[in-house]
This record gives sequence, structure tokens and C-alpha cells, in this order.
Amino acid sequence: MSKTINWGIMATGKIAHTFAKAVQFAEGAKLYACASRSAEKAAEFGKLYGAEKSYGSYEELADDPNVDIVYVASPMSCHYENVKLCFKHSKNVLCEKSITMNTSQLEELTAEAREKNLFFMEAMWTKCLPSFLKAKEWFADGRIGDIKAIRADFSNPVEYDPNDRLFRADLGGGALLDLGVYPITLVTAFLGYEPTDISAAVNVGHGVDMDESVIFRYGDSYASMVAGFDIENDNRAVIVGTKGRIAFDPWYFCTDTVRLYDENGKLAEESVTPHLCNGYEYEILEAQRCLAEGLKESPLNPLSDTLGVMKLMDRVRAEGNFPV
Repeated sequence: MSKTINWGIMATGKIAHTFAKAVQFAEGAKLYACASRSAEKAAEFGKLYGAEKSYGSYEELADDPNVDIVYVASPMSCHYENVKLCFKHSKNVLCEKSITMNTSQLEELTAEAREKNLFFMEAMWTKCLPSFLKAKEWFADGRIGDIKAIRADFSNPVEYDPNDRLFRADLGGGALLDLGVYPITLVTAFLGYEPTDISAAVNVGHGVDMDESVIFRYGDSYASMVAGFDIENDNRAVIVGTKGRIAFDPWYFCTDTVRLYDENGKLAEESVTPHLCNGYEYEILEAQRCLAEGLKESPLNPLSDTLGVMKLMDRVRAEGNFPV
């Protein structure tokens, strides 16, 4: 019988609740401990999800010898210091996206994880979803030929709130790190991390990037992406090749449905895999698989991919005259 993996959740905000629910649907996973900067909040969260331990400091969680892996769910601006704390206590880490604020932070954490022989992965759940993996399979099998164009958007109107982390630069706010990371992740997974040219238009408001339109060129292929807090979009993704296309259902980064069309636009195949919970269970299962097999990086989402995306986001911000 496989070993039960004791998860610790660091921070107890909205995303932590989503993750904690998924833990209950991931075979072999146990929410063992949680931590908040408030002992009361940690206890309330732990009681809600049946955690055995709750802590009023992140240090206590990281120091618990029974925690096998920590899910870092704090605001982006805190990821760097929180991951370093976990590494200090020799803890494996699954860190919420975007994994750091910039490339230099990620390079330092990656080097430390490798030096200490610890598992480290960005919680980019999209890359673990059956729909995404099926699309990768179709492409690898040559079903759509050579890619000519990709379109991927993620825009979701958010009412301005000066206290919301999305509108606070000091907490890693802005559309690119929160939303834009998804279309860039999808594009690079299929076209690679070395576009020949990047163009970006960035609209700034309230001290953060409110939206951006980005184009990556790869020789005679290209990808167009839009992300933002101030416009409504259908949030679709389509990958167009010389022999057909792959189309994800709306909200492509978490959908359970993807379709393959041939060169005549006829539906050739459809893949539907309903989530066991909310989709986060797949990244939990992937992290646990890696731990069981002694892997320090996930083959589905290796650190080289995460670093490639971060470097491109730094370039987008530079191209859009928005500071990194």
C-alpha cells in the first residue's frame, strides 16, 4: 500500500480553500496541517477541512517533521520568502502561481531546491489536467500538423478594491502574473520558450497592469494573447495547425473538455474527463507521484518550463514599459 502524503498548507486565503477541498479527492493525500499568521484563522481552517494540526505561524508548519510537502498559498509577493522558509526546514514545496515575482527570485529558489535535493514545482494545475494532456498527445501524434497560430485569452472583470491583492503592486498584483501566466504557459507548452519576437501593449491603472495584449512570433508561426481585469472575454484557446486544430472549451485552463478538428473543420475526436473535485486534485496527484518515485521535478511541469515562462513575463513587462 502506498504511503499517505501529509500535506501542509501555508496561508489560508481563498486559493487555499480550493486546494484543501481537492486534497479530499486525491487518493493518498491527507491535509495534515495548516498555518496562518493568525492562530484563530488557522484553527478555523483546520477544523473546516479536518487538519490534524493548525499553527499560528509559518515557521511552526515548516518545522513540523510530519509534513511531507507544503503547498504555499500566500500572496505572490510572499512566495520567495515562504519557499525559502520551507527549504530551510528541508520541506518539499508546491508553490501557487505565479511562483515568484521575477526571474532572479526563481533562479535562486531553483538552485537551492536542487542543492538540497528537494521537490519543487509551481502549482500550474492546467498542465496536469486530462484535457491539456490530451491536447499535447494529439499534437505529438501529428494530428494537427505544424502549428501556425495559437490564440489564448484570460480576461475577467474585477471590481476595484484597494485592499484586494490583485490591485496591490506590493502583493504582486496585476493581470500578467495572475492571469497572463495561463495563456503564456499554454503557448510555450506547444511552441516553446524562445519566440523570435515579442510585442506587448500594457494598460496600467491603480499602480498595476490592468490588461495586456501580447504577441509572440516563432518564425512564420505566432501566438496572440490577451489578459486583463477590466474586460469580459470568452476565455477560449485554439491551436491551429496545417492539418487541423485543437479547441479547448471556454475557461480552457481548467476545462474538462477539448476537441480535435481535421483540416476540413470536421470534428475528429472529443475528450471529456469530468473533474473529481475542482481540477486541483490533478496537480496534487502529480506531486505525490513525483515524491513516490523520488523525482525532484515534475516531468509535466519541470522547473525549466516555469523559468521559461517567468523570463517571458519579464520580457513582456519590459516591452510594455512596466517595471519587473
